[in-house]
Amino acid sequence: MRDPGLPSLDQLRVFIAVIDHGGFAHAARALHRTQSVISYTIANLEEQLNVELLDRSKRKPTLTEAGKALLADARAVSLKVDGMRARAKALSAGLEAEVSLVVDVMFSTCKLVRILHAFQKEFPTVSMRLRIEALGAVTQLVADGTCRIGISGWMPGTQDVIERQACGFVTMVPVVAPDHPLAQIDGIIPSAVLREHTQLVLTDRSTLTKGQDFGVLALRDWRLGDLSSKHALLRNGIGWGNMPLEFVQWDLDAGRLVQLEIAEGSSFSFPLFVIRRGDEEPGPATRWLIQQFLDLDQPGIPTPLNAREESELAAHLAQAHAYHGLSDRPPAAQPDGAQAPAAPAAHAADPLQAVVDKIQATPAAAKAAPNAANVTPQPVAKPAAADTAGGDDKFIYYLQAGAFREVADAENARAKLALLGFEATISDRSTDTGVLHRVRMGPYNQVEAMNKARSKLSENGVDVAVVRNQK
Repeated sequence: MRDPGLPSLDQLRVFIAVIDHGGFAHAARALHRTQSVISYTIANLEEQLNVELLDRSKRKPTLTEAGKALLADARAVSLKVDGMRARAKALSAGLEAEVSLVVDVMFSTCKLVRILHAFQKEFPTVSMRLRIEALGAVTQLVADGTCRIGISGWMPGTQDVIERQACGFVTMVPVVAPDHPLAQIDGIIPSAVLREHTQLVLTDRSTLTKGQDFGVLALRDWRLGDLSSKHALLRNGIGWGNMPLEFVQWDLDAGRLVQLEIAEGSSFSFPLFVIRRGDEEPGPATRWLIQQFLDLDQPGIPTPLNAREESELAAHLAQAHAYHGLSDRPPAAQPDGAQAPAAPAAHAADPLQAVVDKIQATPAAAKAAPNAANVTPQPVAKPAAADTAGGDDKFIYYLQAGAFREVADAENARAKLALLGFEATISDRSTDTGVLHRVRMGPYNQVEAMNKARSKLSENGVDVAVVRNQK
């Protein structure tokens, strides 16, 4: 048997049209060709591939087993070519192929995701490279040309080549765990007392701030490489430190952290700037992105979040809090008659980096709603009854967002869940009709935690099915 030949792109698109439009005649009308030309094209494609793609024994042609398998390949090739043409068109018009961005760890995650959403819609062919750094590392990456744009705090001794424009500020607050000795002091805490307790501070991975300290008051300090580690230690009573108010608001409301009243002030503003090299002319996508950050700057007025963004922020913080909580730490004492705050559902990791990876790794065409033929509908389950005490629940719960025939559709669904702050996994299941790629969140050991996550998903328009397994 001879090897398959090389089909043309036109042949593949005619094949797709016959299936999508329901027959030769309908495909001919959609493509503005005669039916005989459509039939001849399909016959040539089958000859090229050495397989029969369509069963013509009935009035309406249907896919053979080989046709079902090769149709997915034909669609993938067509989408890839369309994406390549769109990218070439953008490049010929002067649009960058890639934009590189480095953001200070203090910057609002919710606002960053909002801007990335808009960037993806405005420039679907432009790749994004995102770095999250602290202090002078942001400026250094821009200065050495690794990143074209930076969102940075104010840095002394910045090179003259770096241009900066104000883009708002972050409110910072000093916090400790409720059982820390500093939390037991009423009124304003004197600086002399504050200095006797270990302070947690971020370290600079660059050399720009070598020998300089910012906001360090204590005689003893711990230097940490990232904000999440600092947050975890603070929640578990190891030292005190300044944190972005947005990041710890959930903890403050729930009593897991306490804001300190110190002589230097109970809060301060951390100014942020958009920075770039002045000797490089930014392209259209870079200029657009810079403007989005500048539009956030409203002096004295924080940019309001819409209902969805507030929900995304709550989900993101709940995930971070669950991830960094230590299981052997007793809960903080509650006032008489007060009920301890419910623990957030446990998830695996901070979703921010996954958000950017998924946004950029998935082709723009694949981000549209999955084809109905490729999705196995999920039943809408009734809310699980919380009739079992959390510690006595005999089941493990999962939330399933869908089961897809195409891996790209499953990855797309998982990326969208990551944008809402939910970590999902993809598992495969073999069926009589092929392999299904299931997108699930969990496990949840208590029905209350599962229902809480399910409620947040529902608020964001995500319908899920409840899967219950015996422990």
